[in-house]
Amino acid sequence: MIRIDRATWTYAHADTPSLRDFSLTVAPGEFVVLCGASGCGKSTALRLMNGLIPHFHEEGTLTGTVTVSGLSTSAAELDEIGLHTGTVLQHPRRQFFTDTAREEVAFAMENLGFPPEEIRTRVTTTVAGLADSVPIEQRLHHLSGGQQQQVALAAAIAHGPSVLLLDEPSSNLSADAIRRLTATLADLKGKGVTVVVAEHRLRYLQKLVDRVFVVRDGTIDVEWSAAQFRAVPDDVLAREGLRGTVRTAELPTLPAAGPSAANPVPADDVPSGALELAGIRCRLGGRTVLDLERVAFAAAEVTAIRGVNGAGKSTLARVAVGLQRCPGTVLLDGEAVKPRARQRASAIVMQDVQRQLFTDRVEAEIELARADVPGAPDAREVLTTLDLAHLADRHPLSLSGGQQQRLVVAAVRVCDRRIVVFDEPSSGVDRRHLRSISDQIRQVAADGSVVLLISHDEDLIALTADRQLTLTPVTRR
Repeated sequence: MIRIDRATWTYAHADTPSLRDFSLTVAPGEFVVLCGASGCGKSTALRLMNGLIPHFHEEGTLTGTVTVSGLSTSAAELDEIGLHTGTVLQHPRRQFFTDTAREEVAFAMENLGFPPEEIRTRVTTTVAGLADSVPIEQRLHHLSGGQQQQVALAAAIAHGPSVLLLDEPSSNLSADAIRRLTATLADLKGKGVTVVVAEHRLRYLQKLVDRVFVVRDGTIDVEWSAAQFRAVPDDVLAREGLRGTVRTAELPTLPAAGPSAANPVPADDVPSGALELAGIRCRLGGRTVLDLERVAFAAAEVTAIRGVNGAGKSTLARVAVGLQRCPGTVLLDGEAVKPRARQRASAIVMQDVQRQLFTDRVEAEIELARADVPGAPDAREVLTTLDLAHLADRHPLSLSGGQQQRLVVAAVRVCDRRIVVFDEPSSGVDRRHLRSISDQIRQVAADGSVVLLISHDEDLIALTADRQLTLTPVTRR
């Protein structure tokens, strides 16, 4: 089904190959996981399989051969390869072509020439399966990152591909969404679909995998059978930099009043804080997505913002930093602050950090962030802490997703803002770098900032947060 024979790939302008003499054979119906440190080549291997290399990344250098469903990915056209494959990217927003879930599910089938009646039938069935967890009528850019990921998966499998390729599919998902993802993948495996997953979080897949491959420096270093993988203890996974059994963080609950608070208290019971939100009611696409009567966040603490996909976590963050206008008042140090002033006082690490990279060198990103900040940490020092110093002269867009994530965390670390939001900062991050990211977030809080950590990553929350605020979806329209 999939055969990669001694493939070596070097991206344009890169000094070293991302894949070196990479060989892999996946049998029809097999479920395979590629894991390894950020930047080891997992995502690049998926791009070989779906034909993005060499058809989209045209300027790199490829040697070796790649065949999928009997097609040479170098010789076949992308649409021909796409008939046999479905892909879910780490950041699904990058693969959307339309504005709604229905249109997105139909898009690939329309381009592949499916009969209209079959398209309508498949769209109806697929959308019905999404309706319990995704507000189907909302525009895609109004959905949460986890909801977008669920739509991307539905769109990737609607045309019935024989091969499904997923890049960090659990990175933005809540626990209930991961359970739905696992059930969907189990169903696809039962139907004989070949599945290849690039992942850092592994345990949720242990009942599905047939083989697990550890990729190191662009080549396969370790292979485990399903039985061997299930027997691998967490300390061995830790030595490989891989995620193991998830820890559940037990944290004190931050008092909050309003329908969006999962554990509401009377508004009078909410203590004052450095950052206070009062009477915040946000509506998007005709639907109330956040309704908080009062909540207050202390300086020099990390508050984990938790809740299912679509509970309003990212909306709360956008309100706090002045990127989302809605009725209500935001106070900083007891004084009401308008959105533009909050923007100047804030920094944010977005889910899709590629949208926050502005320069042509990794070190220049840090220098840009620390400009005019007296006493800011040295750029090289921060890069070293996050294992990025050896990439100082690389173009930021040439980094892996996990490396880009760490770079933006580093930039936020040095910019000295009163309000700092980390929105899923461990997406695409391996176990080795999880603690360094946690240390940087803790240091931002130690410097006196109000720090909000939006995350479904229990490991990161356990390492980092002082207390938690759990949001729940608002039931009324």
